Amino acid sequence: MGHDHQHHTDWKHDGVQVIPGDQLDPTTAGKTAGMNRATAINHARNGAQKIWAGTVHIHPDAKTGAHHHGDLESVIYVVKGKARMRWGNNLEFTAEAGPGDFIFVPPYVPHQEINASTDETLECVLVRSGQDPVVVNLDIEVVEKPESVFWVDPIHAAPKG
Repeated sequence: MGHDHQHHTDWKHDGVQVIPGDQLDPTTAGKTAGMNRATAINHARNGAQKIWAGTVHIHPDAKTGAHHHGDLESVIYVVKGKARMRWGNNLEFTAEAGPGDFIFVPPYVPHQEINASTDETLECVLVRSGQDPVVVNLDIEVVEKPESVFWVDPIHAAPKG
C-alpha cells in the first residue's frame, strides 16, 4: 500500500511552499470593520483544496457583530494581545485568550471576536476548514453580562473566587 507519487508529480514545483509574512494578500480575505485580514494560503494563491489560512489584526477596542461561519471549523492562534470571545445563542458565554493560546470555533456557533485591549492591536493567525469566506451575520439579543467559561480539567483547576 505504498504511495508512489514520485513519477507523477513535480515535487519541486508542486511540493512544500514557504509564504513570507510580508507577501500575504490583503485583498481576498473579506472585510470587517476594525479588522484587517490577509491571506497566506488558499486555492488561488497556493492550490490549497481544503483550508484557508491567514492573519487577522483586530484594532484596539474593536469587535465584530454576532455571526457564524456556516459549516466551517475555525482555529485562531493568538500571536500578540488579548482576545475575548463571546458565544452562544445570546453571546451568553465568554473566554479570553492570550499569546500562545489557540481558540477553536466549531461550525454554526454564534460568536463575536473582541480585542480586549483598548490600546494594543490583537494579532492572530486564522485557519478555516474551507475556501469560502462564509460569514452569516446574526441579529440576536445579546446578554449584558456573559458567563465566563474556564478551561477546567484534571490538570487545570477552576479559578478561585
